[in-house]
Amino acid sequence: MTTTPAPAPDPDGPGPHPGPPASGETGPAESVPVLADAAGPRVRRFWAVRRIPAALLAAVVLGGAGLLLYDVAAVRAERSAMAWRREVADALASDPLDGATVVIGAVLAVLLGVWLLVLAATPGLRAVLPMRRQHADVRAGLDREAAALTLRDRAMEVSGVQSVRVRVSRSKVGVRAVSHFRALDEVRTDVETVLATGVDELGLAHPPALTVRVTRPPKKG
Repeated sequence: MTTTPAPAPDPDGPGPHPGPPASGETGPAESVPVLADAAGPRVRRFWAVRRIPAALLAAVVLGGAGLLLYDVAAVRAERSAMAWRREVADALASDPLDGATVVIGAVLAVLLGVWLLVLAATPGLRAVLPMRRQHADVRAGLDREAAALTLRDRAMEVSGVQSVRVRVSRSKVGVRAVSHFRALDEVRTDVETVLATGVDELGLAHPPALTVRVTRPPKKG
């Protein structure tokens, strides 16, 4: 009786089949969640710094307060008050409240106060469109002119389009295209399809609505 020895295991061949992962371990088939898969934080508009109005207001307040403080100190030092202060005091004492000067001054003060309140309560920077956020510590914005230029280049790639004008606002994209051949309905459909994809690829947090108008070029002569 002849006995055939068993073949030696191939070192390059597949190894033993691993058993199931122990309790508490993560198998290779399970996906690990990442930060990009989570819902992004709420996107708000960019707020303007408004350095010029703040600097102007600070200069006016500082100049007026300094001048008034100097005049009060001069009066306390037994010197005469400035001429403008005496004239203002006499005018306020003699002019009625419904006089033209008082009314005009009050209107100007109210308009200035309303303007400052509007600047304080509105974000400004209307030319910057906020983009979607994937990370809480990263914010990005897109200039409206850059967005309009990008969409205009996309619309010019449509067959039959001769020229395009694109205006981008916070809530609307207005497109006026001129087509010199092909049916207007077909050109409008193609432009709407291309620009809808283009607006989505801009990555804006609040995609604006799209309005497309296609016309023929004006006749010469």
